[in-house]
Amino acid sequence: MTRPESTTVTSADPVRHAPVAKIHTGAGHALESPTGAPDGVISIKDLSVYYGDFLAVTDVDMHFGSTEITALIGPSGCGKSTVLRCLNRMNDLVAGARVDGVVAFHGVDIYGDGVDVIEVRRRIGMVFQKPNPFPKSIYDNVAYGPRVTGMKVDNMDDTVEEALRGAALWDEVKDKLKQNAYGLSGGQQQRLCIARAIATRPEVILMDEPCSALDPIATAKIEDLMADLASVFTIIIVTHNMQQAARISQRTGFFTAEADELGHRTGKLVEFDTTETIFQHPADPRTEAYISGRFG
Repeated sequence: MTRPESTTVTSADPVRHAPVAKIHTGAGHALESPTGAPDGVISIKDLSVYYGDFLAVTDVDMHFGSTEITALIGPSGCGKSTVLRCLNRMNDLVAGARVDGVVAFHGVDIYGDGVDVIEVRRRIGMVFQKPNPFPKSIYDNVAYGPRVTGMKVDNMDDTVEEALRGAALWDEVKDKLKQNAYGLSGGQQQRLCIARAIATRPEVILMDEPCSALDPIATAKIEDLMADLASVFTIIIVTHNMQQAARISQRTGFFTAEADELGHRTGKLVEFDTTETIFQHPADPRTEAYISGRFG
């Protein structure tokens, strides 16, 4: 893919926080949302991902709307987590990974020449499957992102409190901010990781099965938190729990894996629509088979 010469693009910050920094990029592909699709905060076109010679996922087109929750569902090995990691260039950290196609943030290709990858990851935060707090205090976990990215804050104490309140954790930890984060329960650790993600004031939060390691009570708290956060942030979540997708999301993408003649399995997007349509009136029989539990 040929990239045009470098330009500078600044997007407005709809999160109602401090102004965001500029992303310098060499690609200005403005992707139009198809009829019926949300206005694309992130839009992906003709996305394929390789790990060495292995084609992990191919030909994905999606548009993620502002302040919506989008769920990515499908059987194991169908490429949904691979696609999620493309959205803030986390696959850059995987040896041999290659991304073809366009991943556009407000119409600007984040894989273009000259992109500030650190700024991309500040604007598009990520929460992983298992809680992964740093071996630091609760306070230092939340303050880590603003510090390492050089984000200008008027008062770090206020920034930490704001993030912990945003993650519905402040009241539980406000008297033990200097204690090690490992002393928190699993559900509290995951909410701390969410607080750490929102402390850098992103616009988008990616979540890769954030409840898979949690008990039902902690899962319910995370789901309630996601519903609250979706009034401010765009959330994209990978989940194996179809009931969770139906409960929390406004749109759902269903992926599956197809095998070639050698048995190599490549993930593909089968269907992407409103969650109500996917679960009640799917257009593709493969979607209906998965939703009904006949495979996967």
